[in-house]
Amino acid sequence: MLDRRLRVLVIAEAANPEWVSVPLVGWALAHALRTVADVHIVTQVRNREAILRAGLVEGRDFTAIDSEKLAAPMWRLAERLSMGKGVGWTMKTAISTLGYGYFERLVWRAFGDQIRAGKYDLVHRVTPLTPTANSRMAPLCARAGVPFLLGPLNGGVPWPKGFDSERRREKEWLSYIRGAYKALPGRGAMLRHATAIICGSMHTLGEIPARYRDKTVWLPENAIDPSRFSLTAPQPGTLPLRGCFIGRLVPYKGADMAIEAALPLLRAGQMTLDIIGDGPQGDGLREMVAREGLGQAVTFHGWLPHEQVQGVAARTQLLVFPSVREFGGGVVLEAMALGVVPVVADYAGPGELVDDATGFRIPMGSRAELVAGLRERLQAIAAAPEALPAMAAAAQARVMRDFTWPAKAAQVERIWRAVLAGAPPPQDLRLPR
Repeated sequence: MLDRRLRVLVIAEAANPEWVSVPLVGWALAHALRTVADVHIVTQVRNREAILRAGLVEGRDFTAIDSEKLAAPMWRLAERLSMGKGVGWTMKTAISTLGYGYFERLVWRAFGDQIRAGKYDLVHRVTPLTPTANSRMAPLCARAGVPFLLGPLNGGVPWPKGFDSERRREKEWLSYIRGAYKALPGRGAMLRHATAIICGSMHTLGEIPARYRDKTVWLPENAIDPSRFSLTAPQPGTLPLRGCFIGRLVPYKGADMAIEAALPLLRAGQMTLDIIGDGPQGDGLREMVAREGLGQAVTFHGWLPHEQVQGVAARTQLLVFPSVREFGGGVVLEAMALGVVPVVADYAGPGELVDDATGFRIPMGSRAELVAGLRERLQAIAAAPEALPAMAAAAQARVMRDFTWPAKAAQVERIWRAVLAGAPPPQDLRLPR
């Protein structure tokens, strides 16, 4: 095994410190990996200015690949076909993915000679996160004798039964046939030649063919920057409870279910609820709260800058977040980092991040079943709020131990070194329940 710092080419087509979602994950992980290895980041040119503002030096620390000739028209097409702002994400991902092969071709043109010459110990593609974006560099690196790693891969969590109306309102028509991506040309070669495959969810891991499971490892893609979480929520262990919901106000995120489930406690003065975020459901939810006479119990904060979100959330004891289609669940980790106990639907990302010591998982079911289960859980918490302080402390400790970007970088480095030693990736990084 190599006992020096590794030299790694990290491909992060989406990596932007000033954006959110996948670009922010791509940037945060790629940047954190620079602390454990000599990393050169390869990204798309749209991220160039933001990365320069973050202090990296072009040419030395990163290279921006200009694939706009194809990427720009593909994005415009995706915007038109998705039929609305903030909806149709499966369509956006599918169309944008069509142009990814061109990006990788330009990456190989720029770095192929260096890879073949052994300048890098391994090549790691961090983004795209979607498993539908096939990589032509996997077989090329294999031919050059350089390990190629994929991931974290995540996305495409199936819509749960009973939520078809929410799916249609999100314009997720393409999600009905999403599984067709497994037949796309290049997928078999990518999986066959990848040295290790990191999956961000158990669902995505389950989509990897069994013959490649020995080189597959579960590692959620989300983490937090501990420097951005300086507050800890008060947990008095008494009533009234104060809960928060953080996210877009759209049907599948479940703010309406959170309010409906909490109604008895809100009416009785045993709980208050802070709603942070906005979206198409916003007006309807405000009308619902006014109609129920809950104006003093529910506060709508609208969209807030990230630093202000922390200030509001850190005044609460519970994150009430019954989202039914959450790939990663970054907001759950952020709440835990503040010592806020998560109450989540036991489905996909959030259900994998929370365990019995750190929060509450509501069994997945129909909308009515989920609301009933959430209501029962909230009432049980209100009956014994003295259990919350210990759970909050456990949640905060777990995030600060396992789910910071430095911790994530150390976990990935373990995978790198195992691969270079000819061993399968370690399976004890942080196992799901």
